[in-house]
Amino acid sequence: MDTELLKTFLEVHRTRHFGKAAENLFLTQSAVSFRIRQLEQHLGVALFSRYRNNIQLTTAGERLLPHAEAMLVTLQRARQDVAITDDQQLQLAIASTASIWDGYLLSRFNALPDQLPTFSWRAESLEREQMIRSLLERQLDLALLFDPPKTDDLMVELHTELRLIPVIRSNDKPTKAAMQSNYILVDWGTVFQIKHADILDENTKVAVRTNHAGLALSRLLQQGGAAYLPETMVQHLLELGQLQQVVDAPSIQRNLYSAYLKTTDSVSSIQQVLSGLKQVRV
Repeated sequence: MDTELLKTFLEVHRTRHFGKAAENLFLTQSAVSFRIRQLEQHLGVALFSRYRNNIQLTTAGERLLPHAEAMLVTLQRARQDVAITDDQQLQLAIASTASIWDGYLLSRFNALPDQLPTFSWRAESLEREQMIRSLLERQLDLALLFDPPKTDDLMVELHTELRLIPVIRSNDKPTKAAMQSNYILVDWGTVFQIKHADILDENTKVAVRTNHAGLALSRLLQQGGAAYLPETMVQHLLELGQLQQVVDAPSIQRNLYSAYLKTTDSVSSIQQVLSGLKQVRV
């Protein structure tokens, strides 16, 4: 099957619009429509329901979606594996959420090439459900996440603890009362949300809700406000006096778990990576 047909199918699904998909793929709208018809004829089913400007996947289209994504990822990985140089022995795909990348993983990941010079990497930012599905479909080797998946097919281990502390800009009062307005609510997973609800008043004015810790920190420094952020992420800013820790609000501990397929051939390599992440000092 022509992979360009699958790419077009996924882009139409993502944009819900033939014209926008055509722009993103640098094609004419008629070329996009022709590709979709080709794919539908090849499979013998309709993939989209077209009602004026409302384009939705049919039941068959919904079933095709994960297969199309898996096929394209597998092809991409095959190309990358073939392109690995003689001094690189293994490609490893690692993923986490945007906030875990910002708050814990990024600085450590950037130090891994010095520790593991024979590795080639694919790094992605994915939501929890995408990570679990990608692990099970062998599109991903290792995931780091807060809420551990409950499936017998995956090896799930406690990787580390992340201490989230309430911080506020240095020229504001470092009190819980000062957090009630212009608050930046970062999504640190289900357990955090439960504990967080008991700390801040329900009338707290939330200025921004985000799952991106880097965005939250940038907003806090530029616009003021307060947020719960990893201690390791803000320690240098506390030392420089650009941020203050709120004195009368508790920190929140979050367990960070690693997950990988039990039957993978890369267990020893994954263990090397996890050990390397723990050893990096930031």
